[in-house]
Amino acid sequence: MSRTTRISTAERLGHSFGRGWRAYVRGERRLSIWLASKGIPMAGVAVLLWVVKLVALGLLFYAAFWLALLLLLGLAAAGWAMDQQHPAEDDYELQYPTIEELRTTSGYDPNLHNDTSHEMYQDD
Repeated sequence: MSRTTRISTAERLGHSFGRGWRAYVRGERRLSIWLASKGIPMAGVAVLLWVVKLVALGLLFYAAFWLALLLLLGLAAAGWAMDQQHPAEDDYELQYPTIEELRTTSGYDPNLHNDTSHEMYQDD
């Protein structure tokens, strides 16, 4: 029996996300240092980075809005399609034969149909 503990999928994904986040922060820091070396003040660099982040967030919201709108329209079209009635189904009605019609058929057995008023009915 192995005593080594295995890392779970959630923990593995967390480590991957953490590595990606650290890489993003390092890249942002390098960019801010590079912009500062070009003569932009650090307050301007911070504002520029925030503007870029907010524009990216706005683009994500814009894409999510149109995706949600398409999904809503697709659901509305599916609901409309499910609500449609076919002309062949309008006059179709399931009809059961009456007991008198059953008695006239060949091979009629009153015990199978629980027809207690028939003279050949036998209660066991």
